[in-house]
Amino acid sequence: MATKLNAVYDGKVFKPEGPLDLKANIRVRLTIEATEIEKSKPKKRSFLQTALSLKISGPPDWSARLEDYLYEERNTA
Repeated sequence: MATKLNAVYDGKVFKPEGPLDLKANIRVRLTIEATEIEKSKPKKRSFLQTALSLKISGPPDWSARLEDYLYEERNTA
C-alpha cells in the first residue's frame, strides 16, 4: 500500500504533519521530494537590498540631519 504524506525534516528525523495508519517500528521505504513551497523559497537578501526595495523618500539632507529629524520637537500649538 502506498501512502503520500507531508512531513518536515528537523535535521535528524522526518516528522509527519498528520497521523499515520502504521504500526510502531514498522520498516517503510521513503521517497523524498521537496514540495513546491521549498523549491520556490526566495533567496536571502541583505539588509541593504531590503532597504533599497522599500523606496523610502525623504528630504535631501536626511542622512546628514537624521538626529534632527528624529528628535526635533514639533510645534503642536
